[in-house]
Amino acid sequence: MKVLIAGAAGQLGYALQKTAPCQWSDDTPVQLLPMTRASFDLNKPDALAAQLDVIRPDAVINAGAYTAVDKAEADEQQAERVNAHAVGAIARWCQHHKIPLIQISTDFVFDGKKSSPYLPEDQPNPLSVYARTKHAGEINALANCDFAYVVRSGWVYGEQGANFVKTMLRLAAERETLAVVSDQVGTPTYAINLSQMIWQLLQRRPAQKVFHFSDAGVASWYDFAVAIFCEAHAQGILHKFPQVIPINTSDYPTLAQRPAYSVLDKQATWRTLDIEACHWRTGLKTMLEAYKKR
Repeated sequence: MKVLIAGAAGQLGYALQKTAPCQWSDDTPVQLLPMTRASFDLNKPDALAAQLDVIRPDAVINAGAYTAVDKAEADEQQAERVNAHAVGAIARWCQHHKIPLIQISTDFVFDGKKSSPYLPEDQPNPLSVYARTKHAGEINALANCDFAYVVRSGWVYGEQGANFVKTMLRLAAERETLAVVSDQVGTPTYAINLSQMIWQLLQRRPAQKVFHFSDAGVASWYDFAVAIFCEAHAQGILHKFPQVIPINTSDYPTLAQRPAYSVLDKQATWRTLDIEACHWRTGLKTMLEAYKKR
């Protein structure tokens, strides 16, 4: 089975390659087709079908996206091409060839006004260009391909690529104090754990179409930063770290509005795919252990 991974150079694409099974439980071999922007450019949706005709995968995992949340506010056309139009093109090709598509989406599709974890069936209400285009991608995937799945996650980090954990480690060496937003709440998610869930979904292919996945637990960005510094210090990665000062979102204005609460309900995912929940602190510890060995 040939599995095309779009966005292979990103942190989730890297994790998908690292955790990919050699074969399914029925002994069907799994062959990876990792595609970077240079080889499979989501910014050129009109060219994707012809490329897929040549590649001829048996399944597609779209881990590629326009993820510059603030930049997207002034670059809506490109965000739309990558996050929505390209997904539609891929989905139509997958429908024609009757193959599964797994479209990766985001917790940002919700407005953050709920006070309990968001269920897969809850109505999205995106607040930013990035979030709106990602939601459009979800719609395009499900409307154009009967074999499509949408996987929403958020606050993803890993050893590869740019992310909050690596930014905090860099800033720890540069600053004595650090102000971090404390009134945005979600769940940090280790990319390796997310990738393992995706492989499980692709193998099982249940009837449910929209899945939520993150690690277990809840945190603010402030909580996450403090945990990063404490764990990195315990592992000897940091010998000192800055004082972390909690601030409100209003103290750190950004171009794009972000949901104040984006915790996802993963119960159905864990149950349907027989996944054992991993707390985000455990995921962070595992990631930093891997990061230290690089």
